Amino acid sequence: MSESLTTKQVAEHNTVDNGLYIIIDGSVYKMDTFVDEHPGGAKILKRVGGKDASKQFWKYHNESVLKKYAPKLKVGTVKEEAKL
Repeated sequence: MSESLTTKQVAEHNTVDNGLYIIIDGSVYKMDTFVDEHPGGAKILKRVGGKDASKQFWKYHNESVLKKYAPKLKVGTVKEEAKL
C-alpha cells in the first residue's frame, strides 16, 4: 500500500492511537507498531510523530536502517502542495 499524503494528513497522525506517521526524505512511515521495538526508545518517535523527522533520523541512522525497515513501515509519500 502506497499513497500520496499531504503534510496536513501526516500531521493528523501524531500519536500512537492515530497511527504515528513520520516523514523521512519525502516518504511517510507508519511507526505505531514499531515504537516498542525502536532501540532508541518510544519517546523520540512520539516526539516527532506527524512531522518531518529527516534531520533527526539521519543524525543517528544510516541508509541500511532505512532499507531494512522501509518495506514494513512505509505507507506512502508526501504529495507536493500548491504554493499560494
